[in-house]
Amino acid sequence: MQSESLPQPNRLEVIEPSILYFGTPVALIGTRNEDDTPNLAPMSSVWWLGWRAVLGLAIASKTPQNMARTGECVINLPSQDMVDAVDRIARTTGSNPVPPGKVSRGYRHERRKFEAAGLTAVRGEIVAAPRVRECPVQLEAKVEKVHEMATLDPVWAGRVSAIEVRIVRVHADRSILVDGETNRIDPDKWRPLIMSFQQFYGLAPDKLRHSTLGEIPEQAYRPPNARMG
Repeated sequence: MQSESLPQPNRLEVIEPSILYFGTPVALIGTRNEDDTPNLAPMSSVWWLGWRAVLGLAIASKTPQNMARTGECVINLPSQDMVDAVDRIARTTGSNPVPPGKVSRGYRHERRKFEAAGLTAVRGEIVAAPRVRECPVQLEAKVEKVHEMATLDPVWAGRVSAIEVRIVRVHADRSILVDGETNRIDPDKWRPLIMSFQQFYGLAPDKLRHSTLGEIPEQAYRPPNARMG
């Protein structure tokens, strides 16, 4: 039997891109300010492992400051049809004054993020941080640890952090669940908004092919304490 031929890469170049955002889901991080008003921040530096997530955030931003003070947040995942709402607050910040790094990139202070985006704040059931009613996925989370990043880098030291959070409750719209099941999201129905090199994208309508990993029951990955608050 002949092996399946793979496409050969074109001529490779050594490059030094300013950013390495090859493509991740957009998240809207809900937190609460000192006066208990809601704050909302779009971001895409997030990755998952089980019921935990790591959020990459600039230390000077309002969101990580709120998370450090309250110990909680909500990771709201917008679908691709929410792109206009996300873009309306893409260059806003809850910090006042606006941090110098964001001033140079054209950010402005916006205290009423939900109103500016045209979205609706709903209080979490376990955490007090706000959920976004319009988002098909809303993940209530508690902060586990703040990891300071780039500590040996003279430029970035003290400026960026990776915040580890534990998901304590998952809200998912019925429209994206597997038919006849209550605890499984159907990837053929879920259409996340993707950020790649500062541009918005959606997923293709169909999977590329069957995945052998998909033959493993999802329950095999379920943490034993997944429902613990």
